[in-house]
Amino acid sequence: MNEHTLSMRLERVAAHMPAGARLADIGSDHGYLPVALLRRGAIAAAVAGEVALTPFQAARRTVRENGFEQRISVRHASGLAAIRPQDEITAISICGMGGETIRDILASGKAHLSGRERLILQPNGGEQPLRQWLMENHYHILCEELLRENRFYYEIIVAERIGPVSYTAEQLYFGPFQMQARSPLFLGKWQRMLGEKRKVLSNLALARQAVPEARVEEIARQVRWISELLA
Repeated sequence: MNEHTLSMRLERVAAHMPAGARLADIGSDHGYLPVALLRRGAIAAAVAGEVALTPFQAARRTVRENGFEQRISVRHASGLAAIRPQDEITAISICGMGGETIRDILASGKAHLSGRERLILQPNGGEQPLRQWLMENHYHILCEELLRENRFYYEIIVAERIGPVSYTAEQLYFGPFQMQARSPLFLGKWQRMLGEKRKVLSNLALARQAVPEARVEEIARQVRWISELLA
């Protein structure tokens, strides 16, 4: 993967980018996504934020080699602290981290959000707590996508702050759009998850040390939800 050829996962993230957006790509790694989008003329400008020094330097190199120093600001910063008011950001992408990590980045960086940005999020697991945060902060989920790459399932969640919204516990767990569409890929993912959750339950039943009852109940509830979904 490079700025010429994005992974399938990042291509799908790119597909949800509003035309002419001013993008903040948080945890930009090598800066491939903003550089690729600028090469295609899909965005107007970008900020590439990276907290780790080595990827930050790699992103600076990618931007420099493509001659985009005037249009992409590469910043060594934690989370949304990479964003400044004068950037006038209209889209934020956060990809390739756990859902809880993405939630924490959004929560701790709330002061840097104007509420007018589109969020394009690609969590690696932990989607439920991320959707919970979006709901609690009045973000409507506009669309969701599920894909499989290198044997892993990836979800993309696109959201905008529109006003109060309410999702059921099951919608937060499975994704409101995913539940509705019930694609073969989605059903395949949850068929596999059902097996894994049942295995966890039986391991907990055999565990020698005491397991918190709340944890057992939570997994049993998930098994029930998945079984009902697949039925």
